[in-house]
Amino acid sequence: MPITRFSRHLLAAAFAISLAGCATSTANLSSAPVGAYRDTIDLNGKINVVYQKSEGGREGVNGQFSWTQRPGRIEVALFTPTGQTAAEITVTPESATLTQANREPRTAKDIDALTQQALGYALPVAGLRDWLQGYAVDAQGKRFVASPSNNNVQTRDGWQLRFTEWQDKPGANGAPLPKLIRAERGATGNGGELSIGITIFPES
Repeated sequence: MPITRFSRHLLAAAFAISLAGCATSTANLSSAPVGAYRDTIDLNGKINVVYQKSEGGREGVNGQFSWTQRPGRIEVALFTPTGQTAAEITVTPESATLTQANREPRTAKDIDALTQQALGYALPVAGLRDWLQGYAVDAQGKRFVASPSNNNVQTRDGWQLRFTEWQDKPGANGAPLPKLIRAERGATGNGGELSIGITIFPES
């Protein structure tokens, strides 16, 4: 089932689904930044996307994802709300491959262009490699490290990021872990306006 056949929602409704009943106060969290960056992680969560279609208008999709990251390799699986696999993505320094049900795998050098072509929006895998752990590169090219008291940044490639919620259980050495990330970007050569909400499930 292609990802473009996900349930359609407006931006407010899409974010509301993932946020309902999940509010986490930052009052008791440390203001310290997130922990040291890890090259090896396994995460699961929810994803909500609202994007501008090439023919005009907006499209909303939502579902779940799994993220497996190892040095030199990232594997992402996107699932429909009913649990069916919508797309599988593998990214290495050499290339990116995207596979959808009943379709031949697609391979390209640029993951943004590949996902734009296949899914209708550019999934920022390179950015998510940092964002999921509370990192980013800011507009001045400096390394941004998020914390509950320093939770928003404009990235070098034009994304406005907000780390709006944090996990109840901290990570190693008591460092906070991101729970909800909101990312918004204006139109670029890889597509129109794009808004993404990521809810990260607690690490097991």
